[in-house]
Amino acid sequence: MSATSDAASINQPDNTNPPLTKTAFGNDFTWGVATAAYQIEGAHDVAGKGASIWDVFSARKGKVKQNHNGNLACDFFNRYPDDLELMQSMSIPNFRFSLSWSRLLPEGVGQVNQAGIDYYNRLIDHCLELGIKPWVTLYHWDLPHALEQKGGWANRDMIGWFQEYAALCAKAFGDRVKHWMVLNEPMVFTGAGYFLGVHAPGRRGFGSFVPAVHHATLCQAAGARVLKSMLPEAEVGTTFSCSHVEPLQQTEKDIKAAKRVDALLNRLFLEPVLGLGYPLDDLKFMRRIEKYMKPGDEELLKYDFDFIGIQNYTREVVKYSFWTPFMQANLVPPKKRGVPQTLMNWEVYPEGIYHLLHKYSQYKNIPKILITENGAAFADELKDGQVHDPLRVDFLQRYLQQVLRARQEGANVSGYFVWSFVDNFEWAEGYDPRFGIVHVDFETQQRTIKSSGYWYKQFLEG
Repeated sequence: MSATSDAASINQPDNTNPPLTKTAFGNDFTWGVATAAYQIEGAHDVAGKGASIWDVFSARKGKVKQNHNGNLACDFFNRYPDDLELMQSMSIPNFRFSLSWSRLLPEGVGQVNQAGIDYYNRLIDHCLELGIKPWVTLYHWDLPHALEQKGGWANRDMIGWFQEYAALCAKAFGDRVKHWMVLNEPMVFTGAGYFLGVHAPGRRGFGSFVPAVHHATLCQAAGARVLKSMLPEAEVGTTFSCSHVEPLQQTEKDIKAAKRVDALLNRLFLEPVLGLGYPLDDLKFMRRIEKYMKPGDEELLKYDFDFIGIQNYTREVVKYSFWTPFMQANLVPPKKRGVPQTLMNWEVYPEGIYHLLHKYSQYKNIPKILITENGAAFADELKDGQVHDPLRVDFLQRYLQQVLRARQEGANVSGYFVWSFVDNFEWAEGYDPRFGIVHVDFETQQRTIKSSGYWYKQFLEG
């Protein structure tokens, strides 16, 4: 391929797609949907729950679009029986959800909130009654505010706090929950929350970001050790956000810039777990992390997970930029490249997930990969009691075709969870971006299965 800035020439997709059927993935493939506690539960200050960093952040004017917050969200706290029965009616066999740390430990440590334990027991029990397997994420971004006041992820004491939380969850729910994920997308909650300041807790700069990265990486291994020591038969994994990264042009500067972006987005949290250390040769500005390394930390960063979850929505095309601090790289937005995009301004590029599956399959010590999030936000409308979302149907079909293609070529992928089951609170974007395969009217809390939800149901039923 000749060097060019023409987006159409960047890594032309392979359109040789295998026929898309559930049977083609095999009987051992896991299918499900995913959600997160703060995005759907609501009930932010009832039944003994303490404040989380997202409760506090979203209450600050201008931090979330239209000053939205998750105080009510989808009211899943109260409506979970109906929502689970809706899920069962859609033939969805696996449900990934997270636990609210501050609902279980209002101060982050110490006194346990029995009402929070009781709630998740009811939720888990109802899943099992309906034949739905619970897949539980320990941490999906809603840190107890009380711990943030003590330094949050930038405080090394987080390791002990997190171990206490993980032990509580294992003891309370481990007799019924057999599938666990430790962290959700540490690159996002450290980067957006502790460097860019656009997510909770809203901190900016390297002073918080670098120690937060190290402590989160230590916690993903420490949390896994706690779970596995208490629940040796459980399947324990963790999840990473990832994007296929390509240079805009095949020039040395663009190629090196893309390599730096790939190291930051896709390798920073994974490679230490695998015993490869932080990718500091490609991220020289992150060498300041060595200041926070203590003797023995390199071993403590490692853990042999039963699986890793990768969460992919888009690809990033990168060009060299002398003026961009530290990275000397800029992302070229989809709009400038004239390519299809979602409501989040993310490029629709199904081949990206194919490349990522092969990329991660090449690492040693990853026994299997699950896609723990994949989906898209579009401008859905409820008309005459129906929601037609053909763009999402097309998105899911095309991405799944690439997952199947990679699996048939030997990539060790063994599961797929749609993000998300219902429309929800989309963090700093508020309620406007709708990712769900079930529509939620946030005024009435009425649920309506979208065309994509009916398509997924039919697909799962074969």
